[in-house]
Amino acid sequence: MIDCLLTHANVLLPDQIAANSSVAVQSGQISAIGDAAKRLDHLPCINLDGDWLLPGFIDLQVNGGGGVLFNDAPCAQTLQRMLEAHRPFGTTRLLPTLISADRRHMQAARDAVRQAQADGAQGVLGLHLEGPFLSPERRGVHDARYFRALRDEDLDWLAAADCGCLMLTLAPECQSVERIAQLAAMGVIVMLGHSAADTETTHAALYAGARGFTHLFNAMPPWLGRAPGVLGAALLDDGSHVGLIVDGHHLHPASIALALRCKPRGRCFLVTDAMSTVGSDQREFRLGEHTVRLQEGCLRTEDGTLAGSALDMISAVRRCIEQHGIAPEDAFRMASTWPADLLGRSDLGRIAVGASADLLRLSPDLRVKATWLAGEMQTHS
Repeated sequence: MIDCLLTHANVLLPDQIAANSSVAVQSGQISAIGDAAKRLDHLPCINLDGDWLLPGFIDLQVNGGGGVLFNDAPCAQTLQRMLEAHRPFGTTRLLPTLISADRRHMQAARDAVRQAQADGAQGVLGLHLEGPFLSPERRGVHDARYFRALRDEDLDWLAAADCGCLMLTLAPECQSVERIAQLAAMGVIVMLGHSAADTETTHAALYAGARGFTHLFNAMPPWLGRAPGVLGAALLDDGSHVGLIVDGHHLHPASIALALRCKPRGRCFLVTDAMSTVGSDQREFRLGEHTVRLQEGCLRTEDGTLAGSALDMISAVRRCIEQHGIAPEDAFRMASTWPADLLGRSDLGRIAVGASADLLRLSPDLRVKATWLAGEMQTHS
């Protein structure tokens, strides 16, 4: 890592935009901001010429990238490829996501994360297990042969996972509230998704410790007047967080507007749900028994089922700003600060003294020009 002073930037701070400001990076952390940073003029200086300086993006749902899928090869090398594929799009940290699989693959994914972190892959935050504790009624592209209820032995190995942030997406109607409470007490970030639960069951899961909802509106029934279901509970619960896939395929603009209007500020965050095509020229791949093809920016199986996305994070942010009228500072935070808040990581996703120097240089027309991960800089064309 190289200490430096970043000057003449429009800096996104937790509570404001600081125009023509400076940020000092020392020992991989943000050491000073504004006038205090300018006094550290002995540091090597990088003039950002009026560009944005943002917290690095954080993606909590990443299935693949760079031509590889985590499910296909749950190993440290796959994770490194994924990190390299997503970083040019502004993502400095991510949760590799394993789609419903058997216990052997789940434990291999955990071991891969441990190894990657031991090898110094700071961008790997932990592990997101999307399933297999899901509802067959709302399986999406998941292989329902793997679906099952949580068992005591699952709790045992999850409790001992020791792989950083551990997120688990489950369907609340397929588990007891006692199980959900046990997971939450263990520190697992329980997300609700791929679910046909009624509103009451969903509220009970939230009360037991579930923290939010995976790809809101997708893999859940629509809101009906007499059956608001999991979606109604998600939109009306002020304390929970919701992930949004803003790729022009998963969500209608009105659905995005509804989520932002219903949820308190800071509770909506962006995810990509990215597959192996991101950061590669791949147009087709196998997912279990399915062939998935990229057509017009959308990934679908032979029967038309959406299969993750070909979305990268800077494209999601651009779409929020340019097509959905979201204020730039809020769109930036949806990709950085607010997912970090869900994880409980106050050292990430923000430009603040003492936070990790995970930074993103963005041009006024929203092109990624450089990123820093714990002070390590990469330039991007």
